[in-house]
Amino acid sequence: MSLHLRRTLIVAITTAILTTSACVATPGKVAPLAIGAQVAVDGTILAIDTDPWAYDGNAVVSLQTAANGPMHVQLPARWNLCKSGPVNVAALKVGQDVRVVGTLIAAGEISVCERAEHRLAPR
Repeated sequence: MSLHLRRTLIVAITTAILTTSACVATPGKVAPLAIGAQVAVDGTILAIDTDPWAYDGNAVVSLQTAANGPMHVQLPARWNLCKSGPVNVAALKVGQDVRVVGTLIAAGEISVCERAEHRLAPR
């Protein structure tokens, strides 16, 4: 077999392996969520940070989800500017299972303000 033919064969095999492995899904993971999409995710609360509300920032509830990994839910300081009702943060606890319905605003970040059906609530 000539050197040129061997190189061509190696490139073809390598390309086939890389293309095939790119199509294989990781077990337990779903396709990435699209930014701007309306999403509904279930997860377990890892942390609740309401300190940013002191300076008119978004509080953040950090979750671990089975399908999408860690997610951070943005809770606005000014609920009166939202179409959704406020989240009852006092009813939330670390370790609690919750359901979030909102808009994906960045990779791993959800806002629960934009629509009337948006929410973060215990399951």
